[in-house]
Amino acid sequence: MGDSVDTTCARQRDRLRSYRARTLAGLLAAIALVSAACSTGGASPSPSSPPASAQASGAPSAAGSAPPIAAAPAYPTGDLSIMAPAAPGGGWDSTARALQKAIEDEALTTNSVEVYNVAGAGGTVGLAQFTDQEKGKPDSLMVMGLVMVGAIRTNNAPVDLSQVTPIASLTAEWEAIVVKADSPYETLADLVAAFKADPRSISWGGGSAGGTDNILVGLLAKEAGVDPASINYIAYSGGGEAIDGILSGAVTAGVSGVSEFTDQVAAGAMRFLAISSDAAVDGIDSPTIRDAGLDVTLANWRGIVAPPDLAPADRDAAVAFITALHDSAAWKATLEEKKWTDFFQVGDEFDTYLDEEITRVEGVLRDIGLIQ
Repeated sequence: MGDSVDTTCARQRDRLRSYRARTLAGLLAAIALVSAACSTGGASPSPSSPPASAQASGAPSAAGSAPPIAAAPAYPTGDLSIMAPAAPGGGWDSTARALQKAIEDEALTTNSVEVYNVAGAGGTVGLAQFTDQEKGKPDSLMVMGLVMVGAIRTNNAPVDLSQVTPIASLTAEWEAIVVKADSPYETLADLVAAFKADPRSISWGGGSAGGTDNILVGLLAKEAGVDPASINYIAYSGGGEAIDGILSGAVTAGVSGVSEFTDQVAAGAMRFLAISSDAAVDGIDSPTIRDAGLDVTLANWRGIVAPPDLAPADRDAAVAFITALHDSAAWKATLEEKKWTDFFQVGDEFDTYLDEEITRVEGVLRDIGLIQ
C-alpha cells in the first residue's frame, strides 16, 4: 500500500491519541445556547452582544432580560431498539448488547431496551431495513462501523450512509489473525510463506466481503507480494459462524477483532498468530504483523447511527443520551473488559469523520482490487 497505508494508520493513531473527554453537562449547555439563540429570532451575535455564557447564566441581556433556556428533550421517549445488522456472535452484536447492558446498569432510561439482529451483506441488508422502516423514529438506533463502509460498495447496496443520522463513533479495535490450536502454522511468517508459495492453498475466514477483515488480508497480500485477486477469502455473516469455520478446519486462518477470539484463545482452542496494532498491546499475548516483517497496521472502529429524517431536537437528544452513556462507569468497565479502545466522536465531528472514512476506504478497496 505504500504511503496510503502509512497515512491511514497515522491518521487513525492521531485520532485515538487526540481524543478529548466530553461531558453531558457541556453538551446540554451547548443545546441550551442554541435554543437561546433561536428564541431571539435566529439573529447572529454581533460584536456588541453580551457573551453567550452570560446570557445562559441568566445575566441581563442587552434587551433587559435573559431568554429562557429550553430543556433538552427526554430520550428515549419510548422503548429503545438497537439493531445489530449482523448475525449473533460478532462485533456489532456484542457492541449492541454491551450498549444495552450499560444503559440498563446505569438506569439511563426507565423504558425497555431491545437488541435485534438483521444479518446479511456486511450490514447492508439491515441498513436498508433501518432506513426504510425506522425513518423519523428517534427511539431507534443501529450499530455500524468500518465494515459497513466497505460493504456498501462491494455489495453495490441500494442504500448508503448518507441516508442515516450519524450519532457517535464508540470504539476502535485491533484485528487478530488466528489459527486453531493444532494448526501446523506456528507463526504468521510460516503462514505467509505458504500463502506466497500457493495463495489459493490458504483460506482466510472473516466477516463480509469488503469489510475490515477482508481489507486486512488484502493489505497482507500486497505487502507480501501476492496478487490480491488470488486470495481465497471465505466471508461469514457473523462471528459465531466464523469461529465454527476456524475450529472445524473449514478455513486455514481466521481474521476478526481481537475480542471475538479472546475466549477461544484463553480456552486453548485457538492461537493468535498476530494482531494488527503498531506495537504490543497490554493484555494481549500476541506478536504484531510488523513483527513478522510485514508493514501493515489496521484498526476497526464501530459507531452508532439513528434513522433518517430526525428532527434536530431529537438528534440532539440522542447525542446527549449516548454522551451520557459514554461517560458512565458501566461503559468504561465494558471498554476495559473487552479490550476495546475508546474512540468517541459525537454529532457533527462523527459526521465529518464518516465522510472522510468513506473516501479512504473506497481508495483502499480499489488498491486491493475489490472495487473498480
